Amino acid sequence: MLAQPETDDRVSSRPAGVVILGGAHGTLALARSLGSRKVPVWLVSNDTPLPGFSRYARHTMTWPGPDDARAVDFLLDLARTHGLGGFLLIAGGDPEVRFLSQAIDQLRTVFEVVLPPWEQLKWVCEKPLLYRRARELGLAVPLTYAITACGQAAQAELRFPVILKPNMGGRSRFARAKAVLAGDLKTFLAAYEWASEDIGGENVVVQEMIPGGGESQFSYAALWDQGAPVVEFTARRTRQYPVDFGYTSTFVEVVDEPQLIAAARRLLESIGHHGLVEVEFKRDARDGSMKVLDVNPRPWTWFGLGAAAGIDLGAILWAVRSGQHPPVATARPGTSWMYLVRDMVAAGQLITSGRLTRRAYFGSFAAVRAWATFMARDPVPALIDVPLTVWRVLTRRVFRLPR
Repeated sequence: MLAQPETDDRVSSRPAGVVILGGAHGTLALARSLGSRKVPVWLVSNDTPLPGFSRYARHTMTWPGPDDARAVDFLLDLARTHGLGGFLLIAGGDPEVRFLSQAIDQLRTVFEVVLPPWEQLKWVCEKPLLYRRARELGLAVPLTYAITACGQAAQAELRFPVILKPNMGGRSRFARAKAVLAGDLKTFLAAYEWASEDIGGENVVVQEMIPGGGESQFSYAALWDQGAPVVEFTARRTRQYPVDFGYTSTFVEVVDEPQLIAAARRLLESIGHHGLVEVEFKRDARDGSMKVLDVNPRPWTWFGLGAAAGIDLGAILWAVRSGQHPPVATARPGTSWMYLVRDMVAAGQLITSGRLTRRAYFGSFAAVRAWATFMARDPVPALIDVPLTVWRVLTRRVFRLPR
């Protein structure tokens, strides 16, 4: 069961810089971590421009994207033209994760790709395979229905509400929505038909809705090197938007959850993981179990929390790949991160429903040590995040069932 990390035949040396493909807030936090240490950071994206407004991004450019047939040639030519041989190559978004991992043999002739090959990585990236591997390892997972076509959907015996998710993140409309809640059969069938037309029925995951909101969601965050953890900590996704099955965190705080570390290690050891990673869990109040939801082998939205809490994952990644031995670090419990624009909306909904008091909400600001976009030394991303967020919500995130 335990996958052995594949070795890289390319001669290892201290990297000269970093190329980050795609991503948004997590990429911004990683660029700040590295750029503030004078590491040359190149951002290459065909998605949100947000990270490119950072003063710590030395170079930014657009490209055809990870799904383009010319993607590999573009990166190899980029390295030849600009002397980027030996740079770390890091995926900032889900489509980029799949692309880099699948093209790793070609790309690591020039770059140092900080991911395992796809034959290993797919077992945590594709949700059906993730849940299968988790069950094999004795880890709890949500009830997931075996539905791959509209005919099966119409005949399925479901316990509502259910959640519809893409098997892996991407750039399609359904993948960008991340999760769709269906509280009855009519809504479910309409949602499943729409999702199937968008990404194919075999790629739609239908799952029970585990009770509870962000206060029940937890994460394991870490840097792994060749199949073993270098640094790791756990956090609670206390508030999110939407509040019950959020596609983005809005208020996250460091907590001590040793059982998450044990479960995540078991899962990641089974694939010989290499690189950054976040494993998402949700505590099921019905039986007390922590159920595996998702794995993100890339910088995640609240990536900047680590540095604020004493574990700068970007800096430690750079040190490890440069052949240094980073000091032992632990995350300070209670340290918090906030995505202010969306947290105001999430908090408003929780206060209106009686699940959060105004005093508790304003009191939570006292522990905030990191923000999704704001940084005094790098103010421009925060200034443009509000209009960008409104634009994304209006053009990409609004899910409307067909009539």
